[in-house]
Amino acid sequence: MSIEKINAAREQISSTSAYKTLTDFFDEGSFCELDAFVKSGDGFAEVTAGFGTVEGMPVYAFAQNSDISGGALSKAQTAKLKKLYSLALKTGAPVFGFYNSVGGRLQEGTELLAGCGEVIKLASKASGVVPQVSVVLGDCLGTNALNAVSADFVIMTENAQLSLDVTGKNADAQYNFEHGNASILAKDEAEAIESARNLATYLPSNNLVPAAESFEEEPDGIGGKCIVSKLVDGGSKLRLFEGFGDSARVRLARLGGQVIGVVRTTGGTLDCKSARKAADFVRFCDAFSIPVITFADCDGFDCLSSASKLTAAYAEATTVKISVVVGRAVGAAYIALAGTGANADVVYALPDAVISPVNTEAAAFIMAPELMNVPVSEQKAAADKFADENLSAYNAAQNGYVDGIFAEEELREALISALDMLAGKRVPTVAKKHSTI
Repeated sequence: MSIEKINAAREQISSTSAYKTLTDFFDEGSFCELDAFVKSGDGFAEVTAGFGTVEGMPVYAFAQNSDISGGALSKAQTAKLKKLYSLALKTGAPVFGFYNSVGGRLQEGTELLAGCGEVIKLASKASGVVPQVSVVLGDCLGTNALNAVSADFVIMTENAQLSLDVTGKNADAQYNFEHGNASILAKDEAEAIESARNLATYLPSNNLVPAAESFEEEPDGIGGKCIVSKLVDGGSKLRLFEGFGDSARVRLARLGGQVIGVVRTTGGTLDCKSARKAADFVRFCDAFSIPVITFADCDGFDCLSSASKLTAAYAEATTVKISVVVGRAVGAAYIALAGTGANADVVYALPDAVISPVNTEAAAFIMAPELMNVPVSEQKAAADKFADENLSAYNAAQNGYVDGIFAEEELREALISALDMLAGKRVPTVAKKHSTI
């Protein structure tokens, strides 16, 4: 074939929306396309795939091409995706997928189904080995949806017409955000791509190397912000799963330049969605050896099955785990989130923190039955006084259950020092395929 025809084909491909999506995603001039001229039927394959860098980090990515047959899945498309996943596994680099497809070329029958199955198998094999991120820019249904949601994080645009679904109910972006399928909601495609680039800077290339460190910045300041904002490096907090679960927050952030995972409970009992969200996040951090810092303020759980999953996630994780009791840590919540018995490496507390086997009022009457003789109108104050004197962080520290008590302004340096001390953590584990909890 003449160079003129090759250049014409290259120009046709590079003019599509998928090609533009990838050039916007990768660092300028770094995108190298894979299998650019593969055909599907009479036209080119319905996906653009390749590799490049994002802020200097090697990344593989594909974008379904809605300009070609609506981005429909085909055996040609699945062949390109299989090659991309295989290369990502061989070289240890993250995979970002940009989804926008009307469905599949059903006339290809079982060949299409076999190809889709092999893509899902490779994506599952890559899970926990290289980070995977899905960015849903258009409809993502059926098999596409299965693969997209199996990624570590899913970014969706707010487009009300967009659907990510396998049930036939055409679940929109807001639905998926509120049900924990979408990690980040972006207002439009440009913001979604920028969110993907930002997320990439927090991720390691694979499970054998740490996430890249960055220049340390002082915290943003204290004016009314939550404790996490007061401690982590300025401008480094990446909010995740904001629409799912109210009683826990999960974040990626940097502390002293190092990437960390943050779990913060917000007081009261931990609901089912929040416990599930925190458990999934801890498992992700553990898979890629990202240290987890937990800020515990929790009276207990309101869902047994999710509480069990969260407790198991913390107990099984071998990554660095630091817990800070910033409010109340009561009963099972203390055991799961902050107890050395559940495998925390270091436990710190603020001076006014409370650690109790049951809620503080009940603990007071159980441990000091004479309080029952106090007039009813004075019992709460008496119970609070008992808690201050007997259920304090200082009391727990005296018994060896808290490693250090720090004022809020001292905590950042204490946490950075603990991260440095634990950097060489190595934990042998029992040989098994995986847990069943």
